[in-house]
Amino acid sequence: MKILIATVFAVAIVAAPAWSQTSKPSSVTDLASYTGSDREQLLFEGAKREGKLVWYTTLAAEQNKQIARAFEAKYRGVRVETYRTDATGLIQRVLTEAKARRHLVDAIETTLPALMTFRANQLLMPYTSPQLAQYPEDSKEKGPKELVYWTIDRESFVGFGYNKNRLGGADIPKNFDGLLRPSLKDKMAMAGGATGAQMIGAMLKAKGEGFVMRLKEQNMRLHMIAASALTQLVASGEVIASPTQFYSATHVAIAKGAPLVWAPMDLVVATSGGAAVYAHAQRPHAALLFVDSLLSPEGQNLFEDLYFGTAQKDYGFKRWEPQKGLTIDQYEKEHEKWLKLLMEVTRK
Repeated sequence: MKILIATVFAVAIVAAPAWSQTSKPSSVTDLASYTGSDREQLLFEGAKREGKLVWYTTLAAEQNKQIARAFEAKYRGVRVETYRTDATGLIQRVLTEAKARRHLVDAIETTLPALMTFRANQLLMPYTSPQLAQYPEDSKEKGPKELVYWTIDRESFVGFGYNKNRLGGADIPKNFDGLLRPSLKDKMAMAGGATGAQMIGAMLKAKGEGFVMRLKEQNMRLHMIAASALTQLVASGEVIASPTQFYSATHVAIAKGAPLVWAPMDLVVATSGGAAVYAHAQRPHAALLFVDSLLSPEGQNLFEDLYFGTAQKDYGFKRWEPQKGLTIDQYEKEHEKWLKLLMEVTRK
């Protein structure tokens, strides 16, 4: 579904110059750019006065609960209120609330299309963090005055997942070309929606449209369910294998005893999530402290414990971020093309 970007209202956000170790911020924009050595203590004291944080996210319920619990345990006296939905629902909620001037959210953690929408509507506050020096430049969405609109705090990797009780030996593909083996005909399925479309985009980038059209020979079934739900079908053996499997969902299932294996292909689709601060945050100290926490080594370790990747590490395969370098309109056009091809080369 095409993301509709509503023009809400102009918000002037002027980043202040970097503050010295002794200067104290006197406004919210000063606070967002504060780099003093007492930053954490200053934010924590302010967050305790604010009492809570309202966090909007698209992370799964159990994942966001673990993150909220860890933050509350470290910063006692600051409660986290979480609202969780999918990306489309999150976009609609934030835009609707902003238009009505009901500024409820403080911090946002979601995928790039939503963050791009919020930035286009001037709903993100540029910020800095003492953690940013540890992140590669392409993981930081640059804002004014060396500030950022968001930072990639987790990556979900999409590759080839299969049931090892149903597939083995030479039948296991090691790259996209391997998906065309005659022995794999009728044995694979793809997830519909964004995950399937983005995998088609990765194949187009790596192998071209001719290769993608040949996938039709494999009689792959299209399941209009989330990729994580498709993982359960692969685990049960109802589906033998799928090139649209998340590393995270696969390994969660493996930890519960599922006979699954995940392997990277030529390009691994990386669905990135970013940490951002809402432009009209009513609790800015808590919001900035929370974002610093997500980006900290402890926060990144927690994401890895939840089977996400971190932008700071090389995992030995080539990542591809579908939205990287594109505007919202450009991405939507590409996504529509990928989705059309997905429908052409699969069967329902």
